[in-house]
Amino acid sequence: MNRAKTKLQARIACATLVVLLLPSVNLSAQEQKVVRVAAAADLQFAMEELSKGLESKSGIKVEVTTGSSGNFFAQIQSGAPFDLFFSADADYPRRLEASGFAEPGTLCEYAIGQIVIWTPANSQVSVSQEKWNTLLDARIEKIAIANPSLAPYGHAAVSALQKAGIYEKVKAKLVYGENISQAAQFVQSGNAQAGIIAHSLALSPGMKDGKVWEIPADMHPPIQQAAVVLKNSKDKAAAMAFLDFVKSGAGRAILEKSGFTVPQENGR
Repeated sequence: MNRAKTKLQARIACATLVVLLLPSVNLSAQEQKVVRVAAAADLQFAMEELSKGLESKSGIKVEVTTGSSGNFFAQIQSGAPFDLFFSADADYPRRLEASGFAEPGTLCEYAIGQIVIWTPANSQVSVSQEKWNTLLDARIEKIAIANPSLAPYGHAAVSALQKAGIYEKVKAKLVYGENISQAAQFVQSGNAQAGIIAHSLALSPGMKDGKVWEIPADMHPPIQQAAVVLKNSKDKAAAMAFLDFVKSGAGRAILEKSGFTVPQENGR
């Protein structure tokens, strides 16, 4: 009888311990902060390292969705559930702030983008020697760029082609990606023989072995990139923590390594 009573008491104690532990486990899971980021496609690889940097430092998890800045601008106005918007065109965050979709005072210019002509490593055309003439070569049948009406990198590509005086000559060769990442995929997959893409993507793991010529910055309007905390953010403190990390020395170093120019003064 005593042995049965002892077993029953042990089971009750064990069950009580499980019940006591469950709330703490659930609380721990609930306490992890998550920042939802809409980021321009040129940030695809930089964001991976930036996100890991913040999580290792603060435990805040960053969930990144990449795409065209123009599309995100429209989605945010329609209530898309993001905390932060990293745009490749500083004008979009400015317009969101002016129209009440962003937290006042959080606008931050975080980088200046750069465009390059990229060809695969096995291309018979030497882009470093031929430069603009690369795109005029008969062996280059298709040239991938981002959609200039949606993506700042596409607009910069068209502007540079016009300033170089070859836009009309190559216009029929142009194929358009919805964003700069898709344009890079076109040329990486062989659907185009050359592309005018973001320097940051030319440095990415799948493309860094290709041939590159950096288009002079004075050939196109500056690709000023800015970020802003959004008004409907569920955790503005966590969003600001990520923005502050991007602006920190560690964040700036990641951006520079990823092919961006970082503004000298990167205040809010």
